[in-house]
Amino acid sequence: MSTGWGVVGLGWVARDHVLPAITADPAAHLVGVHDRDPAALEGLAPAFEDLADLLAAPGLDAVYVATPNHAHAPVVTAVAAAGFPVLSEKPLAHDVPAAEEIVAATGGLLAGTAFDQRFHPAHEVMAGMIAAGDLGVVTTVRIVYGCWLPPDWATPVGGRDNWRVDPARAGGGAMIDLAPHGIDLTGRLLGEDVVDLVALTATRVHDYVDRTADDTAVLAGRTPSGTLLSHHVSFSTADPLPRRRLEVVGTRAQLVAENTLGQDAGGTLTRIDATTGEAAPVPFDADAGPFDRQLAAFGAAVRGEAAWPFPLERDLALHTLLMEAACP
Repeated sequence: MSTGWGVVGLGWVARDHVLPAITADPAAHLVGVHDRDPAALEGLAPAFEDLADLLAAPGLDAVYVATPNHAHAPVVTAVAAAGFPVLSEKPLAHDVPAAEEIVAATGGLLAGTAFDQRFHPAHEVMAGMIAAGDLGVVTTVRIVYGCWLPPDWATPVGGRDNWRVDPARAGGGAMIDLAPHGIDLTGRLLGEDVVDLVALTATRVHDYVDRTADDTAVLAGRTPSGTLLSHHVSFSTADPLPRRRLEVVGTRAQLVAENTLGQDAGGTLTRIDATTGEAAPVPFDADAGPFDRQLAAFGAAVRGEAAWPFPLERDLALHTLLMEAACP
């Protein structure tokens, strides 16, 4: 059985990562795509200018939503009303009420938030090592996740506007765009979620039209057992600089993942022994992309072959925690 996918929202994430992931999955195929902007559909087929027509297309089994954040709720609600499983881009929405609307609309249906970092092979290896006790008592998770996103940045496809720095559509700036990955991933690695979170945001470098869109943020969190999270996100880190690093510190060892955060496969993973100081590479499948693995996992859940282990209620709790944490 092959899962028939529909994709809504045809920006660079969908074109560069979602559509190739569907193509790469031997148990999946594309039924159609939809975007409110006809120009976004150029070169793609089958293309539907009306969402209702995509939802009525023969063979549709599931829908991936890759619209701007403020459009997640109305699209997910329509997909859910049509009875289809839905995987929607992170964050859940641009604010908490819209996120709550999504969870309510999808009650009883298979639904997930597209946190592809959950499925990076290096992160899965890290989670297994932590669960096995290889690190001893885990004291700290440290994450740096940055990029360069100036006001005039244009999408690679069609040059459409930079909605990620429009708080009305995105819900904020760097923090809401990048920090959800780290907050979610911390729980995935540790087996327990952050329950306390504070954040400081600033617009330090870029002259965004709306100055409430932050270009940098620092977050501090804590899990129920006392593991601390230190998380820096940035739209103002030049791309040639080191900007994607994940560290998990324990009493027996420390894991350091470099360049595993992001949409692509690869990066490196190193274990540093707390007794000898010896640094040793940790093997993982460096050719497997997180988007490919995420689409395959959700497709398996659609077909009833496996469970989807990330309930939307958890995603909503973390989304609410993040949105309530910011102090400008």
